[in-house]
Amino acid sequence: MPRLKYASVLRVFVILGLFCLWVQIMLSASNGSIYRDSEELMNANETSEQVLALVPPELHKYLQVHPKNNSANSTERSGPKNISDIRRAIEKYNDAQYIYNEDIFGPVQNDTIIIAIQVHTRLTYLRHLIVSLAQARDIDRALLIFSHDYYDEEINSLVRSIDFTKVMQIFYPYSIQTHPYEFPGTDPRDCPRDAKFEQAVKLKCLNALHPDLHGHYREAKYTQTKHHWWWKANRIFNQLQCTQGHTGLVLFLEEDHYVAEDFIHMLHLLRSTADKNCPQCEILSLGTYLKTYQYHVNGDKVEITPWHSSMHNMGFGFNRSVWNNIMELEQQFCAYDDYNWDYSLLHLSQNRPGREKFKVYLCKGPRVFHIGECGFHHKKSNCNASTVISKVQKLVANAKPYMYPSRVTATATAGGAKHNKRLTKGNGGWGDIRDQELCTNMTKVGRQMKKYVYFA
Repeated sequence: MPRLKYASVLRVFVILGLFCLWVQIMLSASNGSIYRDSEELMNANETSEQVLALVPPELHKYLQVHPKNNSANSTERSGPKNISDIRRAIEKYNDAQYIYNEDIFGPVQNDTIIIAIQVHTRLTYLRHLIVSLAQARDIDRALLIFSHDYYDEEINSLVRSIDFTKVMQIFYPYSIQTHPYEFPGTDPRDCPRDAKFEQAVKLKCLNALHPDLHGHYREAKYTQTKHHWWWKANRIFNQLQCTQGHTGLVLFLEEDHYVAEDFIHMLHLLRSTADKNCPQCEILSLGTYLKTYQYHVNGDKVEITPWHSSMHNMGFGFNRSVWNNIMELEQQFCAYDDYNWDYSLLHLSQNRPGREKFKVYLCKGPRVFHIGECGFHHKKSNCNASTVISKVQKLVANAKPYMYPSRVTATATAGGAKHNKRLTKGNGGWGDIRDQELCTNMTKVGRQMKKYVYFA
């Protein structure tokens, strides 16, 4: 009898063990589904009929998805797999400095508005940004510069299909894609992110002596964004032939932004009134991260306030004079232990010798919106690009009666506590001396002569 009882108990434990194992497998599979690359999830969503209904039929061409690439949008996107080929293509396009549609819309002038768009791999968002740009008044007088840190033929084809204004592509040449197993990518000899200092020294990994201020080691996927932004700004202001005498505004956008049709009108209005209302304002900004939008009240309102990175980093712009001020402190930007380019600019702003912090001339009724619910900093399991895009489309449509104001009313504020909180230390991720040196070296490249390359 005891033997039978023992066998019964053993069976119960075996069954319970198998059940627990099954639960663990199911949870693991579930988590794998929940946490798979949010960019893939976002791009698996086809553009909804609701979204298409608010896009003019002639612009549907920018939203067409080729079936063979319908579900791919991570860093494993289809395209040239040979790294050497990609590097050669990047070098060719960067050397050529080719401006598409220049024969139609004329050459770049010194006061041409340059719209610099930082692009990674989120193709669905990029499509809708392009659609919004296509509907903007006076877009044919601007130059769009798409700055890529991932070389992909589908993205390239989309950008080069733009027919409503001048377009240039520049390619960040130090990307993870082109350096997958060496710095600035991830070298297999690099220290693990969470290795303790003593452990890293024993491992003799390459960057053992350079953890960040929180004791962590670099992660290439995070450092790349700051490198790319800094390279792009240097490239546009200091290295392109077409910008050699440029004194106009450079507006910074990203692939997951969306613009209102009067955003260029507002840029001209802000620029023309800033000299009178705020001569000390270095930065113009069209985007804010508001929860609600009251265009009937704020459509023609402007706020003058201290610039803050997390509040005024969307749809903001400045000219060469401000860039030269930034360049005077490039060592501070490159040495600051923060992997975010915008917080690094904030640090620079708060530590300008003998000068106040950057002031921003800000649209209270935004003309640039953030549609990127999925991606780098947004890991949502239920990502649906169409839902957010549809909301923004409707918001812009409802705000139309309050667009194109003939004048603006400016109000100066000291900013809230968040505006004026002094950075005591960065967010980390930028302790590696190699990142700091690469950043600094980007400023040492001079203006490059345009090479004439035949494009088939």
